[in-house]
Amino acid sequence: MKSAALLILSLAVLSCSTEKKIELFNGQDLDNWNIIVDSEDGEPEDLFYVEDGIMHTLGAPFGYIRTKESYSNYKLHVEWRWTNEPTNSGVLINVQGKDMIFPHCIEAQLMNGKAGDIVLMGKGAGINVKDTDYMVESEENRYMAIEKFEESSEKAAGEWNSYEITSLDGNLELLVNGVLQNKGSGMTLTEGNIALQSEGSPLQFRNIWLQPL
Repeated sequence: MKSAALLILSLAVLSCSTEKKIELFNGQDLDNWNIIVDSEDGEPEDLFYVEDGIMHTLGAPFGYIRTKESYSNYKLHVEWRWTNEPTNSGVLINVQGKDMIFPHCIEAQLMNGKAGDIVLMGKGAGINVKDTDYMVESEENRYMAIEKFEESSEKAAGEWNSYEITSLDGNLELLVNGVLQNKGSGMTLTEGNIALQSEGSPLQFRNIWLQPL
């Protein structure tokens, strides 16, 4: 059954959707996003900003930028590059509930060398990968990482990388620069907001769009 579900996922991604792509970032402003900052001293408008058609984040203080709209059953495309020494960040999908620095969600990891890892955040976040069930059982231990399948397919700092993230009926697939790095089924979080993290050092994003499936 799991193989059949993943086959359906692949066929859906390859098929031509009749629905138009949704541009999550228009290259001009951040009007359809909310910024959350983990510091009384930090100002949201300073943490993420737009310049020359690119979304920039400073990496400090910790925080993230979160879409105002909620989505389900989609292919998400995100491009990123590190401008200095690569550190940590993430693409958060199917984000649930209130704005907290590490919200209830599924993370497609962007930590240097680990892009393609799946991180489960918050009690109840779960997925099955390679016939193993993973589930966060408590808020006291609210993080669980599932390693990517292959060696790192990331590019060097200063070069653009691409993420293709497909979330369809509880099935998840992560491609980093065209390499299948992770996939699973039975995802417990199947809809919610999309978010991009500030978590270490300066980072740039561009070409952020979502294709409904």
